[in-house]
Amino acid sequence: MADRPARKAPKAHEAKVVRTERITPHMVRVVLGGEGLAALELGRYTDHYIKLLFAPEGVSYPEPFDMDRIREELPREQWPATRAYTVRQWDPAHLELTVDFVVHGDEGLAGPWAARVQAGETVRFLGPGGAYAPSPAAHWHLLAGDESALPAIAASLERMPAGAVVHAFVEVAGPEEEQKIVSPDGVEITWLHRGDRAPGEALVAAVTALEFPEGEVCAFVHGEAACVKELRRQLRVERGIPREQLSISGYWRLGQTDEAWRAAKREWNDQVEREQESAA
Repeated sequence: MADRPARKAPKAHEAKVVRTERITPHMVRVVLGGEGLAALELGRYTDHYIKLLFAPEGVSYPEPFDMDRIREELPREQWPATRAYTVRQWDPAHLELTVDFVVHGDEGLAGPWAARVQAGETVRFLGPGGAYAPSPAAHWHLLAGDESALPAIAASLERMPAGAVVHAFVEVAGPEEEQKIVSPDGVEITWLHRGDRAPGEALVAAVTALEFPEGEVCAFVHGEAACVKELRRQLRVERGIPREQLSISGYWRLGQTDEAWRAAKREWNDQVEREQESAA
């Protein structure tokens, strides 16, 4: 049997850092720009994301940057690490792409990078991807998540149809992490302050206590994996909401590194879905 041809790597886009801003104590906004963004197809979804490429320390790549060449010529440990981040805003007129990063000191890879990156530095990324946007046919909308889901929730609020009924819950560390989000008809986020509680505990309690409006819901629920698992159970099993009305997934998992969670995420999500589908 002939060997299958190697799958080509997706094209990497190149941009420059235009400016950065610390918008809360633990959230840094990075604005990317440049002609390298001209070919991007963005705007269909409110959870559009890109995969930033980070070279391992001490590794540099030949120009022009070519992922296929990197994979062919370098050992795997020298390939760029990827981190997926939601596009907070896209300005096609000025070719500016805004990404918000949760930063906890030196923890992780992308957060510390966002905290120290300077205007003029080069950034490369893959994408964009995406799958969710508020459905204009829904009778009401549920948005629920933590800091990791806040950029997508904020973008979704800004795109809500006029007159939409929306219940939006975002769990953050405390009041200092709240952001001002401008949305149609003055729809506001219900901010939940985590304090000393476990991640997701306040979010689960808020959604559990919500009196669901009548009619079809369009729901976006993302955040810590254990929290999302419980909310998925409530929505699919207890509330009987069809799967096609839900965008729901764990962005991260307490106690696991980004690499470990990304490696296990698909299988974990599939297992949870099978368990809850059988119970629904």
